[in-house]
Amino acid sequence: MAVDELQAIVQRCQILEEADFKGEDFNLFQVAGQKCLEDGYAAQLLEVIQNEKNKVIIKNMGWNLISPLVRCIFMYKQEDDKRDHCLKILDQLAQLCNPKELFLSLLEQIEQTSGEQVCQTVMLLLQPLQTVLLKLQNKKAYSVGLSLAMIMNQLTPLPVPYTKQQIEEDKLGLCQCCNAVVDFAKPFVNELVKNMEKSSEYNDMELKEELLKFCMKSLKYPLLTAQLEQLEGIAEHPFRHFATEIIGILWDIRELIPLVFLRRKDKSPHWEDQEFAEMEQKNSADSLACLSYLIFVQHFGIDCFPVVFSPSYLLQCNMTHIEVLLKRTEESMLSKGLDLFESCLLRMEENSLLHQYLEFRTFINVPQDLVKVMTLCPIEHLRKKSLNILQLFIDKFDAEGKYTLFRCLLKTSNHAGVEGYIIKNIKDQIHLSLTKACDNVWFTGHHLISLLDLVLMLPEGAETDLLQNSDRIMASLNLLRYLVIKDCESGNQTGVWTTLAKIEQNFLKPLHVGLNMSKAHYEAEIKNKKENRKEAHSSNTVCSVTVGGEKMPAMTTEMQLQVLHSALFTFDLIESVLARVEELIEVKIKAVMDEHS
Repeated sequence: MAVDELQAIVQRCQILEEADFKGEDFNLFQVAGQKCLEDGYAAQLLEVIQNEKNKVIIKNMGWNLISPLVRCIFMYKQEDDKRDHCLKILDQLAQLCNPKELFLSLLEQIEQTSGEQVCQTVMLLLQPLQTVLLKLQNKKAYSVGLSLAMIMNQLTPLPVPYTKQQIEEDKLGLCQCCNAVVDFAKPFVNELVKNMEKSSEYNDMELKEELLKFCMKSLKYPLLTAQLEQLEGIAEHPFRHFATEIIGILWDIRELIPLVFLRRKDKSPHWEDQEFAEMEQKNSADSLACLSYLIFVQHFGIDCFPVVFSPSYLLQCNMTHIEVLLKRTEESMLSKGLDLFESCLLRMEENSLLHQYLEFRTFINVPQDLVKVMTLCPIEHLRKKSLNILQLFIDKFDAEGKYTLFRCLLKTSNHAGVEGYIIKNIKDQIHLSLTKACDNVWFTGHHLISLLDLVLMLPEGAETDLLQNSDRIMASLNLLRYLVIKDCESGNQTGVWTTLAKIEQNFLKPLHVGLNMSKAHYEAEIKNKKENRKEAHSSNTVCSVTVGGEKMPAMTTEMQLQVLHSALFTFDLIESVLARVEELIEVKIKAVMDEHS
């Protein structure tokens, strides 16, 4: 019987000195103890462990029981007495075993767990692990750091609950586990804080660094991925609570403000392998971006900050983080980047952002990233939001800043819709310049003429794809029509009349040629389709179309004809606006000539 075997081994070891224990004794004790657990004799094993006479044996050999003990705990149901006995055994082992040996055994058990049992195993072993760590005398900071790193590494592969339903279900127990890990870390935070308060010179850098690493990892996972908006029907959002605790730890160890404002140099080891170094840098950037989101959007820990920073400085501090988030494709991260950008911009007054800020690399990169979200993101509400934020960004700049930003986006966006949007903004700025009492030198005269050179032209001359560039072309024609109507040749505030010959050469004439070529091409295509349709047995003949390497749904001949007619309609629309512009120019020139005659 298993219990008899265990008793025999224990009795033999009771008469031995601690130093006389052999490897064979360890093995026999482990096998007998494991058999007791597996055969349902947990109560008897507990009695053996609690027996004062066996204290030395348990101290040296008890750690061997952790692995079978954890297996049995998960095997029994919640209300089973045997499970309760196993939990008491675990508690006793934490109190009696050699701290160093038990620490390694607990860590090994956490490392070996996987899948759905990760959170259960971690939550089961956190309390004994904490008990053991508090007993350690040597290398405590290192051991605390190793424990936290191991736990976070095991949790990281798990999917983060995102929707309200997923958070409420917490299928894998991640929400509960994350908050349990924070509670596990608190005694070590308190120990550090107490020592820092005792002496202003106290600086246990090792423990501080380990706790800081844990916070940085927590910011990247799960907080960067998590949905952190307040959800109706959830009294205490688990990830909001977790975020509050992480911010609290950073504040307690005096690292919160340095991380946000002082561009603290990360003290991670110097990696000879460039790939590892880049990974460390990326992880740190992700964590800091999430931290800024928590503070400036969700306002966690905002009360800790002195209200002395200007809105433009806060924007400058956050642009690096915004850039990091906008380069991501995941909805949770992309939306955080947009929210952070919007939050910083809403703090500012219109026209208050100085053009000099565009000398910073991020102030040029971020709007370009925003354009990519607007044009490439598959999530509609994020595309719309990015467009609104781009307009907000434009509105905050002074006149020279707007001018410089427009030039940059016209050169870099490579998207006719975005270019059309920018051209409409240019038109609005010209309108303000012409209607306001104060003269705006950036949207009149020679500065404007330089900008119009980028606007009133066809990217590839008469060969330009007019259909693909229709948004840009229509916006350009509308701008030119506005200039001709609003700015008299005699006044010529915008300079458009001075550069009219150049506009005709670079824009109007090539557009005429392009329209004639495009219309002829599409009319010929329509004729061919109609002839082919007559020859075919049925009008439901289909063709396949490939876009971006992906096969699109098959198109019938009728559908193809609709597309071709739609293109012709676009050309007719461009042609009618072009004719109106040329008519206005002719009328204005004639009127001036009549005045002089």
